[in-house]
Amino acid sequence: MMNAEQIRSFVMRYLEAEQCEIQEKHPAYVTVKLSPSADRDLNHRPYYWSFVERTGVTPETMTCTFVFDPETYRELNPPPQGGPVAPGPMAAPPGMAGAGAGPVAAPPSAAAPAAGAAGAPDALGPGQAPAGPAPAGGPQPPGSPPPQGDSILGRYFGFVPTSFVARVPRDEMTYGSRRLEQIFGAVRGKGRFVRLFEHYVPDQPKMTSTVPYESWLAVNYKVELACDMKRSEIHSIGIQLQTGQLREGFHEWISGRRMTPRLPAHVYVTPDKITLPRAVLFLEQYLEEKLAAYDHGWAREAQLRLREELERIRGYYDSLLQAAEPDKRAEIEAQYTNRINEIEWQYHPRVHVSAINCGLFHVPAANRASF
Repeated sequence: MMNAEQIRSFVMRYLEAEQCEIQEKHPAYVTVKLSPSADRDLNHRPYYWSFVERTGVTPETMTCTFVFDPETYRELNPPPQGGPVAPGPMAAPPGMAGAGAGPVAAPPSAAAPAAGAAGAPDALGPGQAPAGPAPAGGPQPPGSPPPQGDSILGRYFGFVPTSFVARVPRDEMTYGSRRLEQIFGAVRGKGRFVRLFEHYVPDQPKMTSTVPYESWLAVNYKVELACDMKRSEIHSIGIQLQTGQLREGFHEWISGRRMTPRLPAHVYVTPDKITLPRAVLFLEQYLEEKLAAYDHGWAREAQLRLREELERIRGYYDSLLQAAEPDKRAEIEAQYTNRINEIEWQYHPRVHVSAINCGLFHVPAANRASF
């Protein structure tokens, strides 16, 4: 499990690697404008991105706040004091005069249709014309709200919004949170394979000779020793593709070097003598031999616990089957079979090996002398 500082360091490294624009940075939180790549990873907007790809417009990415210390963030950004502000009276839409502005007038009597209503011409006086909507710049009826322009919202809803406040999503980055799991998935998907070169600066400004680089294939393996208990191990192993030399703890060895994804100037990579499929076989064979040399007393103990548990289950279901009614025997036998399968899966010792990620690393050949 990761603590808050480890989560913060991991998220910041991800944002920097994705070239996100950091707008506000604090130990308790960070506000960033996501890059297009990070926006695709973290925000599910397939229709928007398909529109961007079809039209070629400049994408507008989202701005997010990632909170690493919720308590400190709440202290720094307290909620507004008081309750919600009650909305003022709104102008009523046409045909709903008086709504939200005071008591509603009593409806006209059925015997006296309203003036200007369709089908009631007798209600108009001599020389009068049916009432219609007043022009935009003309006089307004008494008690009507001030004009707000000839807009759809103004005509049909009685108001025109003058400003918009963009909402910035806020996520608490705790271990197991949905947003942190999204970042884990994005890193796993994009970081399963890398190819990096050690950064090289020539000793002389106008150097004409080139420096040979050798290649290493490194794989990080996850080994799980599982039964009714589980133990996990990480093995980082590298193989030199020119000589076949193996090196354990490769991640610790390479992490202290300055790496770049581009081939530096005045550098060339020596040809490989071992193909990648053959190198993978060498690594797997080496790891298999290493695991075979382990003390597997834990597996023998798990087998003993498995036999004891199976005897206990058999004793219980044998007595239950003997006393069961004929129409109930099939159901009890099915339960017995399912329980046996569950116990064998839970207690049976097994070793599971999976590759987490891998990469090709090119370093100066002179480093061979330090092995």
